[in-house]
Amino acid sequence: MTLIALLLPWLSFMLRGKLITGILCLFLQCTIIGWIPAAIWAVLDLQNNRADRRTRRIIREMRRR
Repeated sequence: MTLIALLLPWLSFMLRGKLITGILCLFLQCTIIGWIPAAIWAVLDLQNNRADRRTRRIIREMRRR
């Protein structure tokens, strides 16, 4: 998924269900200058999403005990 976020940042957002963000990223990516910020944005959002899932899983396990 990280490779998709680097090469096609808008697709990374679309595959995760963030349609409006994906469209905004596509507009940003349409410019040559905007490709790098769009890729960075997609990768950072992907990493944040993974961290959020990890945190929720840890909290869920702590509540079970």
